[in-house]
Amino acid sequence: MDNHPVSCYQLGHYFQIDGKQLQEQYKDHISDFHQWSQKEHAADWMLFSSNMGEYLSIDETALSGGELYTIVTNKSAKGRKGSIVAMLKGTQAQQIITVLERIPLRQRNKVREVTLDMAANMAKAVRRCFPLARRVVDRFHVQKLASDAVQELRIRYRWEVLEEENRLIAEARKNKQAYQPEVLSNGDTLKQLLARSRYLLFKHESKWSPSQRERADILFPRYPLLQKAYQLAIRLSTIFTICKSKTQAFKRLALWYNDVEASAIDSFCTVARSIQSHYEYILNFFDNRSTNASAESFNAKIKAFRATSRGVRDTAFFLFRLAKIYA
Repeated sequence: MDNHPVSCYQLGHYFQIDGKQLQEQYKDHISDFHQWSQKEHAADWMLFSSNMGEYLSIDETALSGGELYTIVTNKSAKGRKGSIVAMLKGTQAQQIITVLERIPLRQRNKVREVTLDMAANMAKAVRRCFPLARRVVDRFHVQKLASDAVQELRIRYRWEVLEEENRLIAEARKNKQAYQPEVLSNGDTLKQLLARSRYLLFKHESKWSPSQRERADILFPRYPLLQKAYQLAIRLSTIFTICKSKTQAFKRLALWYNDVEASAIDSFCTVARSIQSHYEYILNFFDNRSTNASAESFNAKIKAFRATSRGVRDTAFFLFRLAKIYA
């Protein structure tokens, strides 16, 4: 039962017995939950120092009701048994440091690399707890910032169109006329065009479907600033894909910064400043091309396990089962 993330409800359904009763029997009699050494503090923190490795990831996940937990995982375990190094309630730097410093410094000094996002609390915790480790800011978090900047511009234009449409509807009613929105060549109204362009703006144009390409051909001439924002986001993504060294990436990022400044797109100027603040750790990606993908994948596994368990009613017992499978 503990080797795979299968819930007692699923087993109960399979064997045609009461899943809730089966879970209670497993918790109180079959498993060693009540003898578990970490039971008393599991809801606040769990630590498995024997799972430490040279390459770690640190990230946060929502466990239940939006309650955030910080998870440190060992990449070499590849999301299987031995993955969890530490899991603790909260995301404050001092909370993370207090738990991780329970691991002997000699063991922590063996960590060579930690991947993380751009959150200051995570950076502080890694700096304090793994002083000899190289910090690598996850490239996908950087790319997401740029994608969010594109979407912010699209949404701003959509609100403007909605406001203009409301004005025209009110004017038509005042004149006792029927309002007829403009229908574009692909059958969309302008409001629909901006709403339906969401997904194409995440993709490289080489991956657009025929309908997405048609939509882009209508969208970009009407909103050239949106096209510029899209091109900036794609160029940033391309830097991580094609550059083979820090030096090459640094030069391309410098050119990208110049184009961002020339574009005068406020949201992208904010993205550029964020990258500048963390550029040293972003460029560390090009040493081993390390990302936080393993941590994101592990978070997805936790969410899937939570779904099969029909939510988290008993946090300590849920974490006990999680530890049995992944620690």
